[in-house]
Amino acid sequence: MTLFIPLFFLILGLAVLVKGADWLVKGASSVAKKWGISSLVIGLTVVSFGTSAPELLVSLLSAARGSTDLAVGNIIGSNIANILLILGITALIIPLTVKKNTTFKEIPFAVLAGVLVVLFGNDSFFDGNTFNAISRTDGFAFIALFMIFLYYTYGISKVKGEHENIDEYGWSKSLWLFFLGIIGLTIGGELIVRHATNLATLVGMSERVIGLTIVAIGTSLPELATTVVAALKKKVNLAIGNIVGSNIFNVFWILGLTAIVKPIPFDLAINLDAIFAAFAVLLLFIVVVMGKHEVKKWHGLLFLLLYIGYLGFVVLMP
Repeated sequence: MTLFIPLFFLILGLAVLVKGADWLVKGASSVAKKWGISSLVIGLTVVSFGTSAPELLVSLLSAARGSTDLAVGNIIGSNIANILLILGITALIIPLTVKKNTTFKEIPFAVLAGVLVVLFGNDSFFDGNTFNAISRTDGFAFIALFMIFLYYTYGISKVKGEHENIDEYGWSKSLWLFFLGIIGLTIGGELIVRHATNLATLVGMSERVIGLTIVAIGTSLPELATTVVAALKKKVNLAIGNIVGSNIFNVFWILGLTAIVKPIPFDLAINLDAIFAAFAVLLLFIVVVMGKHEVKKWHGLLFLLLYIGYLGFVVLMP
């Protein structure tokens, strides 16, 4: 019964967090549309930030409470889940065609994000320092790169002429959804951080392992839902673009902000996970290039098998 309580509240927190992000996106998008903001800009800002809100809240709250292993584990674990779990499942539903621009510009940008996490986190190896950490200076560098990515994304989307379909509600419903979303994110994030820490203590697992598994998968649910729905509607460009963009957001935006709030220690265990996350994105790039701009069904199966193997390694060898 003692173990059941934190597990119950952890799952409840994940559900509240994901629903809060959904409400926030719908409410804020509706308000923005009423103010005459184009659906293009709304898609690039409100929707993109909203799907990353779960990871952002969990990571910031974790860092503020001193649970930095949970914070970085959540980000790295989400990136691994995005590529190997979510793209794996989606590719099994329908092969994913990747545009040349995404292959040679956006995916390499995601590879860069993964590599920089490893480089910034290994101060002892590259600088001879006695302590490994992603510092506040590293955090500001991530934010600067994130601004460059946003500028690039805006320019590409403007050329392509792609738009998001935004639902518009009445003023009262829009505002209610917006504020309920903020409340849901706050409550859900607090429940996750508090009870994930308690659960780790009770079962003898580290915060890193909890962050890489349960919390990472939970906070990736918005990306999973968006990607699978996009694939079912044959919008394969949106499907893979959502995943690649989410990985870039997680590192440059969320990890950047988290490091600014509190420098993130980087031990050997986290380092191995960061290297695997960078490998996962690099593998996606190799698969897309060799598959002639397509993620085939057998690629999806390979991704899923790698993810299952990785989870087994993390749990059995914490």
